[in-house]
Amino acid sequence: MISRDRKNNYLDSFRVNPFLWVIPLVLTGIGILMITSTTSTTSFESTGTPFQMGMKQLQWFVIAIISMLVTYAIPIKFWYKISGFALIVTWLMSWLPLIIGIGSTIGGARRWIQIPGIGISVQPGELLCLAMALHLAKIQSRESNDPLKAFISTCTLMFLGAIPLLLQPDFGSVMLLFLISMGMYVERIGWRYPIFAGGIIAALSFPTLIFGKVYRMRRITAFINPWSDALGTGFHAIQGLIAFSNGGFWGTGLGHGFQKLNYLPAAYTDFIYAAIGEELGLVGTLGVLTLFLFWISQVRKIYYSVPEGFNSSLTWGIALTVILPLCINVAGVTKFLPLTGMPLPFVSYGGTSLLTMWTRVGILMRLDKEGYLEAGRL
Repeated sequence: MISRDRKNNYLDSFRVNPFLWVIPLVLTGIGILMITSTTSTTSFESTGTPFQMGMKQLQWFVIAIISMLVTYAIPIKFWYKISGFALIVTWLMSWLPLIIGIGSTIGGARRWIQIPGIGISVQPGELLCLAMALHLAKIQSRESNDPLKAFISTCTLMFLGAIPLLLQPDFGSVMLLFLISMGMYVERIGWRYPIFAGGIIAALSFPTLIFGKVYRMRRITAFINPWSDALGTGFHAIQGLIAFSNGGFWGTGLGHGFQKLNYLPAAYTDFIYAAIGEELGLVGTLGVLTLFLFWISQVRKIYYSVPEGFNSSLTWGIALTVILPLCINVAGVTKFLPLTGMPLPFVSYGGTSLLTMWTRVGILMRLDKEGYLEAGRL
């Protein structure tokens, strides 16, 4: 017979904050519904069923849940040990889309690895950002007593990671990598070097990156005045704003949006937040943001409960890899920032994005559990 103390300890060993996974579950459910709604017409025309894209995302969700359970079962010290190896593997994978016959081109960019035989593609840039957060947490916690060395290490890793992404090109992921790297450094060590050196680096590199390509200049022009080329570069931005306008306060109703009818081609990926605004209205968009804010508040609790060092830095880094894409996507769709093609976490269509997001949830759940252990609560 198991004693009451042993039974309680056994049950407590599985105790984690349920909101860490319940809120992403709700967001993913909203995403699958909206993906099905926004692609129902085109899916029916091509396959005879309106549920094709939604079912694909559901299949990825099952894989993502398995990944979350696996990462939850792995001790955090394992990630500390293999973070460098994981970064090298994902960095090498980031070169594969550039190889003819392996990489696939979508929208003029080679960001995906086509897996033959099963008809799915993987975006290694998503994996690289997560691996970068893991290894930076290790580097910066280990070198926190030497700010200059830590900054040089951070910048070196950041630039090496950016090279294959720039060649694809994936400027959105490069910007995300830069913000994650500097954000993690500031949290662990301070503002001193990022303010000066980071500002110089940004001043020298970003104008070249932005003005060096015609399509990037067009995006900037579309951001400043999308109506100057309403049927060209400004088309997506204008149609996104029209979607929000159509939705009003309560929305047109699930499945009754108009912009998905070839007016907003990326309604199930980059512009899914605009699609939510049209079909679910202001209530829906604010509801999604409220879910994200509440989830972030739960991650904040983990940050203050885990041991100082690698665990706290990793918590902060994972939080950044969710918060930054959220802000970039919402700001781009609502015309506060130029469009970058950044998916909305847990919601937008995309198997790699969903898989890596739920992997983050598993790591956070493990951090939460080990926080209980460290505090002597078990």
